Amino acid sequence: MVRISRRRVLAQAGLAAAGVGLAADTYAQPSSFPTQPIRILVGFAAGGGNDVIARLVAQQMSGGPLGQVIVDNKTGASGLIAADMLAKARPDGTTLMVAAQTSYAVAPQLYKSIGFDAPRDVAGISLLGASPLVLVVNPSFAAKSVGDLLAIAEAQPGAINYGSGGVGTTPHMAAELFLHQTGIRMTHVPYRGEAPAIADVVAGQLPLLFANVSVVTGQVKGGALRALAVTSPQRAPSLPDVPTLAEPGIKGADVETWFGLTAPAATPRDIIDRLNTEVRKALAAPDLQRRFTELSLSVTPCSPQELDALIKSEAVRWGEVIRRANIRAPE
Repeated sequence: MVRISRRRVLAQAGLAAAGVGLAADTYAQPSSFPTQPIRILVGFAAGGGNDVIARLVAQQMSGGPLGQVIVDNKTGASGLIAADMLAKARPDGTTLMVAAQTSYAVAPQLYKSIGFDAPRDVAGISLLGASPLVLVVNPSFAAKSVGDLLAIAEAQPGAINYGSGGVGTTPHMAAELFLHQTGIRMTHVPYRGEAPAIADVVAGQLPLLFANVSVVTGQVKGGALRALAVTSPQRAPSLPDVPTLAEPGIKGADVETWFGLTAPAATPRDIIDRLNTEVRKALAAPDLQRRFTELSLSVTPCSPQELDALIKSEAVRWGEVIRRANIRAPE
């Protein structure tokens, strides 16, 4: 299973307490929280999963005790350009980042030249939410079901192209798991972000991709995309008529994208704790919870130590997929 669960996060927190997570003395001595606006980095283009959740949270937090919160998209290298900026930012709580397993658990194992290491370079603040993915196709594509897709792919090995937001992104990894579990072959076409890949599927330039449910629900409901299956164990609340991959018999391909808010590693503990408190307040707001539900995003706040431990455990989990599929970063 390659999905996040509250139970697994809490279990990893025990490892953090035993020394796997950040030790208490990692943080500097208490300091006052600065008054300038908070910038949340996003490593992908506007409109993708990281961007959507970052903007929802930033909007909810803005105007509160921490003042203005803005989102800043810095694309490239599956989110590692933004992650490297975060690692080098002043550890004063004014530069944060919303990231998923792509940037913190997968990409560092692919783009080794950048030298970013999430357990060393970032401090967790809180999980924000998790989103299942959905396999979507252009309405003109012949496959009306997962069974149809498998039949077409088996008859034409490697002939079907599928898109993603970049090498190592969760949609890419979800597709690799799907290919492994079904034994079919398709050809990967990476983009610089999830949104442009989705746009090309809508335009008919590309037949299909796995995408975060939170990003494509509108296109599916509006008929611009056809959904074949979701990657969650149960059907997504926003797409109740779309079956899971398990329903047609595909086991072991469950995937969810988790999103966490992080800060530079040297950020003082009192600032981390203050940010955690404010994030929890934002996630508890009825308006934000309603928007998350509409997008099939779960609300999963946690402690900083729990997020630190999750990042480490996910690096191990996805590393196995990388080695098995022989995934390599682009030249």
